[in-house]
Amino acid sequence: MDLVFRDAEVVDGSGGPSYRADVAIDGGRIASIVKEGAAAGCQRPTARRVVDAEGLALSPGFIDMHAHSDLALLRDPDHGAKAAQGVTLEVLGQDGLSYAPVDDRTLGEVRRAITGWNGDGSDLDLDWRTVGEYLDRLDRAHGGRGIAVNAAYLVPQGTVRMYAVGWEDRPATASELDRMRQLVAEGLEQGAVGMSSGLTYTPGMYAPDAELTELCRVVAAYGGYYCPHHRSYGAGALQAYEEMVALTREAGCALHLAHATMNFGVNKGRAPELLALLDEALDGGADISLDTYPYTPGSTTLVAVLPSWASEGGPEAVLTRLRDEETAERIRHHLEVTGSDGCHGVPVDWGTIEIAGVTDPGLVEHVGRRVDGWATARRLLLDDRLGTTILQHVGHEENVRTIMRHRVHTGGSDGILQGLKPHPRAYGTFPEYLGRYVRELGVLSLEECVAHLTSRPAARLRLPDRGLVREGYVADLVLFDPETVASGATYAAPRTLPTGIPHVLVDGRFVMEDGRRTDVLAGRAIRRSPAQGVSGGSGPRP
Repeated sequence: MDLVFRDAEVVDGSGGPSYRADVAIDGGRIASIVKEGAAAGCQRPTARRVVDAEGLALSPGFIDMHAHSDLALLRDPDHGAKAAQGVTLEVLGQDGLSYAPVDDRTLGEVRRAITGWNGDGSDLDLDWRTVGEYLDRLDRAHGGRGIAVNAAYLVPQGTVRMYAVGWEDRPATASELDRMRQLVAEGLEQGAVGMSSGLTYTPGMYAPDAELTELCRVVAAYGGYYCPHHRSYGAGALQAYEEMVALTREAGCALHLAHATMNFGVNKGRAPELLALLDEALDGGADISLDTYPYTPGSTTLVAVLPSWASEGGPEAVLTRLRDEETAERIRHHLEVTGSDGCHGVPVDWGTIEIAGVTDPGLVEHVGRRVDGWATARRLLLDDRLGTTILQHVGHEENVRTIMRHRVHTGGSDGILQGLKPHPRAYGTFPEYLGRYVRELGVLSLEECVAHLTSRPAARLRLPDRGLVREGYVADLVLFDPETVASGATYAAPRTLPTGIPHVLVDGRFVMEDGRRTDVLAGRAIRRSPAQGVSGGSGPRP
């Protein structure tokens, strides 16, 4: 054997009781599991390397169901933000906006639109145009060595609409809808696992339900799932959830609700209403799952809170409107009085908005400060050319705890890695679950929590050989100390790495060893396979 973990406490991802065992790895897969007290004659496995795992829990690698590492994986071979947490697979293409499929025009527009999420990409050669080409680029990243952790991809509906329709707030024509269907189908054929939407982001939010339903029919035909950031997490949040449940039921499509929170004052204590809605649908046969991060604030771009009409036409049109005094006053009125759809139908409370990052170094003094009113917000939007990222302190702890207990819950960081002061969820989500919500608060048992972070997302992704510690499964594994695992990331120091996670393996190779990042790049694109759901990438393996 290549490797044996001796005397590990195996938390296998099933949700069942943990057990003590030796676990042997060979050829990138789990070759044998010999439980303590195994029958006489069952020899303990031997290997070229034996790691003493006494006192450590061994679990499947964690799956981040909502990541924004679309360019970060190409930019930074270390990618310690996720590798150090025990994440072995990230799902990209989130919130309806990412970098494939595109043409030259669309690529330029989407780069501008989500600069705050991923940087503008000027430091990278964005030489792909299709989903398949993007996945191939992940496989051959960093001189052909690959990427730090595995990655799956969702076709971004907002980008598809940008490509086929543009930035206009109108229904698609018949030919435009056909083109969008084609783009989604091609993305799924090339390996995407489903489709995402950002229905408080332009231009994806301009799509009516009938259009989304037709695209979801395509997703369903390929066995994928729909992952919407739905139309409101504030006023009308329950109706927005109902809309997504009804839409996917009509289309016969599996549904995964992105960062399924209940935020703003109007939703304090209302998580049980959301879960009752989901339970009714699940009991009726619906295929639904969700993800959350274990924090109360949200994070997005400052431009995202503007009313949708202000963003029609794209980024340059937004800047033009902001420069015009009369139009800027209309925007302010919608934000502060009416309640902008970009701010989830709730009048903005500027005191809840904290600047997390800027693209213009000359504006760095604003990072970490709360916005003191529309004048400051408008000036930042103009001076930073819409690249400003924010934290929104609008969540409720009781809602967070209630939702994470649900039977279809999974973990997703929604981690934005850009900015001087990003949300700590980018570096801390998974150890925060294990340290705070398992060990300190007892909201979940260790076995339950690990299942939420491993086998449940693997089932949603239709991974046939990941998400469990089982013989024959891919050796994407994490060894952590249940007594000390903790997130180091805080709001004051959000890039601090976690503690208590000494070893992380991707494809049987150490990407974290003795608490330090190795130079191993074992990650690849995880592609949807027509026969088996999804499969490993076809790129070269060193």
